[in-house]
Amino acid sequence: MSSESTEVWAGWYRDRAGAEAVTITAADGHMRTRIRGVEYEGATFAALRAEGGGGVLSSCVLEWDMPLPVHADGGVQQATLSCLLTLGEPARDGAGPDRAELNLTLHCGGAAYEAGVADGDFDEALGRIRGQLPPGAALGSREPAQA
Repeated sequence: MSSESTEVWAGWYRDRAGAEAVTITAADGHMRTRIRGVEYEGATFAALRAEGGGGVLSSCVLEWDMPLPVHADGGVQQATLSCLLTLGEPARDGAGPDRAELNLTLHCGGAAYEAGVADGDFDEALGRIRGQLPPGAALGSREPAQA
C-alpha cells in the first residue's frame, strides 16, 4: 500500500453479538472500518481504536479478501489473499487486545500458501508467504476490492 493510494476491501466482522458485513479502508498509513455505527481507525489492523479516544477493537474476528496479482513466467496471474484477524480480550493496560493473530492464505493457481503471525503484523505475514512462492514468482501490488 502506498501512502498516496486508498484501498477498500469488503469483509466480515464477528463477535459474541453476531456478524455483520464491513468495509475496510486503508489510506495514508491508516486503516478504517465502521462496526455497528462506530468508526474505528489505527495504524495497523491490530490497533484499531474507536474515534474520539474510545476503546480498542477486541474480542472479535475480522475477515476479508484482497485481489493480489502474482508475477511468474513472464505473465501475471490474479490471486486472492484471504485474511483472518483474531483479536483477543482487551489488555489490562488498555493499550490494545491481549493478542492479535493474523492468518493469511494466498490462493493462486490451484495452490494455497499460508502464513500466520501472533502479533498481527501484516507485512511480516505477507513476507512469509513471499518466501513460499516458487522460484521466479513474485507478489504484485495489492489492489482494492471493487465496490
